[in-house]
This record gives sequence, C-alpha cells and structure tokens, in this order.
Amino acid sequence: MPAAIATHGLTKRFGELTAVADLDLEVERGEVFGFLGPNGAGKTTTIRMLLDIMRPTSGTAEVLGGSPRDIAVRARIGFLPADLAFDPRHTVRETIQYFGNLRGGFAADEVEALLDRFTLDAHRTIGNLSTGNRRKVGVIQAFAGRPELLILDEPTSGLDPLLQHEVLTLIEERVADGTTVFLSSHVLPEVERVAHRVAILREGRLISLAAIDDLRSRVRQHIELHIVGTPDASRFRDLPGVVAVEVNGNVIAITVEGSLDPVIKRAADFNVERIVSHESDLEDAFLDLYR
Repeated sequence: MPAAIATHGLTKRFGELTAVADLDLEVERGEVFGFLGPNGAGKTTTIRMLLDIMRPTSGTAEVLGGSPRDIAVRARIGFLPADLAFDPRHTVRETIQYFGNLRGGFAADEVEALLDRFTLDAHRTIGNLSTGNRRKVGVIQAFAGRPELLILDEPTSGLDPLLQHEVLTLIEERVADGTTVFLSSHVLPEVERVAHRVAILREGRLISLAAIDDLRSRVRQHIELHIVGTPDASRFRDLPGVVAVEVNGNVIAITVEGSLDPVIKRAADFNVERIVSHESDLEDAFLDLYR
C-alpha cells in the first residue's frame, strides 16, 4: 500500500521568498506524524499544497496514493485548519452538513455522537458561538465521515484543557482504527502524547526527522549529587552523555543527555548523602532543535 503522504522535492516560492524548499517526506499509513516548527517555518504552506489549496512551484506531492488534485482523494481527507472561516449565518448542523456534502455525506448517527461528545447545540448559529465552540465545529467536520487521513493544523487551539484531552483521545481512537494523522501543533506535550514520528521545519527546510523515542533519548536530565566531604567534579566530566558539570558547595550539578547509568555508577565512588533529580520533558529536546 502506498504511503499516506509522500513528497519529493516539494518547493513553494513567492517571488524571492522560498516558503518551502525541497521537502522530502513519507508518512506511513496508520501513524500520527507530527509536523513542527516555529511560526513562518512553512508548515501551513505545506499543508495547503497537500490539499491542493496551493500549487507547488516545483516537486510533487502524493496523498493516499493519488494526486491532491483528485476530488475522490480529497473526499477521503478530513481537514481542520488553524484559522476557521465559517459563514456566521448558518447553524452548526448546516455547517457540518455542508462540509459533509463536499466529502460524500456524513452518517447522521455519527454526527450526533460527536455533537453529544463535545456538548454542542446543533441549532445555534455560527455567529453566536464562542471561539472554543467554533473550534468544536471544526473538529467535528474533520472527524465525521471517518476519513482515511486527518490533516490537523493546531487542533486544540482555543479549547479548554478538558476538551483538549478529549480531542487527543479521539485522535488515539481513530488511529487505533487505522486512520493516519498529520498533525501540526505548537503544543509540544500533546505531540509527545500522540505522535509516533516528528518532522521539524525551519525556514522552509527539514532540519530533523525522528521517532518520538529517539527524541526522548536526547532529552537532557539534570541531577544534583549532595556529597559528604569535598566534591571532585572532574570525575564526571569524561563520562558518556555528560554535557555539563558544576560545583556549588558540596553539591555537584550534572546535566546528562541520554542514560544516567554511567553517572550513577561513578557516584558510587563518593559518599552521596542525597540525589535530587530535576525532570526534563520532550519540550527541551524540541526547543534545542528549534534553536
């Protein structure tokens, strides 16, 4: 089976500005693929080319084994943009039905289940909804119809923490059923929770492509060894993975990238009164790559 998304040399220029440059990506079926980068990195431009909202200057993009220009292919994609532009005069139900008609129709019972899940009144007009409730409409129209591919641009933006959790749970449920998710987000903990692999874009170019587990191995851990007697920091500086060693009184502060095992074994040579660990998370690894 062909990849869910495959790009080869995908490039988009606006005059002298290159928004996306020679992008080569392959998103496997059934995975959650995180697509990350700072503002202006080219993420939204890439998404628009995958949906044929925008045509590339050069290179190619295949989606679900076909061309994004193919209406039949686009009908198998659920899309949630970062900026929603719904007609404020229409009701929630009319809006969802409109997007359903574009994709061959949504099953009424599925739409009702999603409306109940997100506690949304189908009879209210879009213009009378809060930002969070408009976001719910966007989520429902993307997930309804059980598309093979979900392209989600900042899916939890504007939602409260409980609803953010509900959207992530819904993503996990759909992936368990075989759906592929292409996820662009600035909320790094949610990427860590659901993504299998991540690509990081900067100034239109791919700077990193790695599995989440590989990124976790890059996370820097910070520990403090409280030593009885005079601490000798030099004993730790030559150990694998040790990035920095500092001494403050009888405390040796050590920053480690990867396994702590060599540090812990070397610490056994000292009279250690206490070990304090300052937990890091994947956000540190992402921010290091961004920089």
